[in-house]
Amino acid sequence: MSGSGSSHGHGTQQILVTGLSLAFGLTVIPFLIVATGMFETETALFAIALLAVIQVVVHLVYFLHLDFTKKGGWTLLSFVFTITVVALFVGGSLWIMYHLNTNMMPPDMMVDHMMKENMR
Repeated sequence: MSGSGSSHGHGTQQILVTGLSLAFGLTVIPFLIVATGMFETETALFAIALLAVIQVVVHLVYFLHLDFTKKGGWTLLSFVFTITVVALFVGGSLWIMYHLNTNMMPPDMMVDHMMKENMR
């Protein structure tokens, strides 16, 4: 670490400090939103979700160095594949758990559930 512009494999120290600052800010802001109660519940949830998505992008760009250049194509492709597999696992698990819950209900709860479903 000889200077502020020294290279650390993928990025300079300035890029890493910028990413760290953004990540820290995007972590503190949701805590402030909740602690101060500055928004209504729905607005706070939306703001926190938006800040979470922005923080994921910051981590991908500043720390994992994903970009849309031709040079980084394989990295981006493997990331998209990973996200697809994780989404399939999570979605499939939720689907299985929902159907297990529905199919394993006691008979009296099943009648109530079927009545509610027919009313829709």
